[in-house]
Amino acid sequence: MMEGKVWQNLIDAGCSAAFIEQYEALPEEEELSCLQRHRRYLLDAIHDKQLQLDRLDYFLYVLRKRGDEGK
Repeated sequence: MMEGKVWQNLIDAGCSAAFIEQYEALPEEEELSCLQRHRRYLLDAIHDKQLQLDRLDYFLYVLRKRGDEGK
């Protein structure tokens, strides 16, 4: 069984209970690569959200510009 501090760190890092259980079952030599894959997953999610935010900002810019042209 994993010690409580490790479990809490994984929860704080956004890992689900299912992920943590899978992580806990891994041999020690596979733990690092598992965490690196999860880090890439989180970073990809950040990039996806950034792209959505950029697109929304552009849409807002277009709407504001169109509104300013009508004045």
